[in-house]
Amino acid sequence: MKDPYQILGVPPNATDAEIKKAYRELAKKYHPDTYRDNPLADLAEERMKEINEAYDIITKQRSEGFTPPDPDSSSGRTGEYNQVRILINNGMHEEADAVLNSVSQSERNAEWNYLKGCVLTRRGWYYDAQKYIEIACYLDPNNTEYRNALNAIRQSTVGYSRVSLNRGCSPCSICTGLLCMDCLCECCGSDCINCS
Repeated sequence: MKDPYQILGVPPNATDAEIKKAYRELAKKYHPDTYRDNPLADLAEERMKEINEAYDIITKQRSEGFTPPDPDSSSGRTGEYNQVRILINNGMHEEADAVLNSVSQSERNAEWNYLKGCVLTRRGWYYDAQKYIEIACYLDPNNTEYRNALNAIRQSTVGYSRVSLNRGCSPCSICTGLLCMDCLCECCGSDCINCS
């Protein structure tokens, strides 16, 4: 899917009212009832589906506190980062990571770090994800989307560490136990009943 802002024909810094107005105008123009018994009905239906998806993505992002980067900023990667968000939402984490990795070190801003953290979170690499999201919060401390993501990941990692510490059984302790048993069996040689 293309950049949802491009589909609606509005800039990323458009107000919610401007986005809603653009959506309504396009929905009116491409509504299936307008193209009833018309050879272009299938094309209009596809376009309407694309418009609905774009509007849903934008409203979801904004309800989660996402503030689109300023298109006049020096980064110039707004469209690229929106594409990464779409890839992440569609479960295409490797593709999103490839786009992020193509960005030069000097252009890696708060949005880049946040998106990198999102990709790592979806892959289950919470420790690394938390580091990137912390950097995003440091670079843009007023962004509520970044702050909410950081709080959520901190809550999930705190819960995990409590479980592993309180129950005394974690992946590390299991591996350590197996290594110790292996060493014991190797030391005693063939006299060990369990090893023969």
